[in-house]
Amino acid sequence: MNRPLRQFAQLVSLLFVLVLIGCEKESESIVSIALHPTNANILYVATNDAVYKSRDGGASWERFPGFSARRVTTIAIDPLLPATIYAGTMGDAVYKSPDGGQHWLPHNVGLKEHVSFINQFVFHPTQSEIIYAATTVGAFITKDAGREWEERMAGMKEVHIVVSAAINPKNPRILYAGTTGGVYRSDDGATSWKKINNGLIPDTELMGAMALGVNVIALDPVTPDIVYAGTTKGLFRSANGGGAWERIGQGLPDPFVSSIVIHPTQPTRLYLGGPGGVWKSSDSGQTWQAINSGLTSLNIRSLAMNPRNPQELYVGTNGSGLYRSTNDGETWTPLPLKAAPARS
Repeated sequence: MNRPLRQFAQLVSLLFVLVLIGCEKESESIVSIALHPTNANILYVATNDAVYKSRDGGASWERFPGFSARRVTTIAIDPLLPATIYAGTMGDAVYKSPDGGQHWLPHNVGLKEHVSFINQFVFHPTQSEIIYAATTVGAFITKDAGREWEERMAGMKEVHIVVSAAINPKNPRILYAGTTGGVYRSDDGATSWKKINNGLIPDTELMGAMALGVNVIALDPVTPDIVYAGTTKGLFRSANGGGAWERIGQGLPDPFVSSIVIHPTQPTRLYLGGPGGVWKSSDSGQTWQAINSGLTSLNIRSLAMNPRNPQELYVGTNGSGLYRSTNDGETWTPLPLKAAPARS
């Protein structure tokens, strides 16, 4: 594809993603939730225009406004050094805080000239200075905690947004990338990629722009060859590392899946969110029940589970704020982001 057509395709793709973000009030659209790995009282949420931190389980918040970008698109906590926070933005790529969000600096060497919109961060499970970024122009890697980034797109022949990513926790050389043209897999730490769309979408349909967007990829934490792909056109499951996919969850009210969470020790229990609300499955996604009591909006953007207490779930809506459940989703309570300016 020549350069003008490539730029046009990227522009169209970016506009599509912006439509998905929604046009609600920025402060009420929760685009990303990050929970501290060991301290259940500490959590971060990103709205379209700021990052918020709570030190008391969501009872009170501080707001970090010091971004030059207009929108924050994703936030992540270093799993091994949880005072280190990464924020992906639309317009200014990556920011990093070494002190729990009090101070932020851009970390864009190798990125800035290529990409400004970050969709997701994925950390190596035992070497958290190795981070993969899913962006609007492909996959990138840093091996030094964000100081420098390298593009990793070998094998991704089509021009696609990389919307989501996942890493095999037991074999971190295996990665998955969800794109606007299906799923790719790498077996060599993102050095090269191979398309794995068997059962997901026929190649003939991929000729149409935005034929299928893979919004989220989730791996079974006990058996990571079991992979789930939440897409714009339904939920899919693979039992062999993406070698073949089957459509599941056809009874869900809306095929669009924005987020998936898997129970850490009982992986047959799944939770997903989308325009049809929050749903729970106890049989690996074959059947589902709605768990929306207390939510004032069913337009779900993000989900998170407390890793030390899976009964505690958080949900971010596209316009009605943040909610928490302490009883496995049976009921939800709003957590308003009432915030004073952050401490210096």
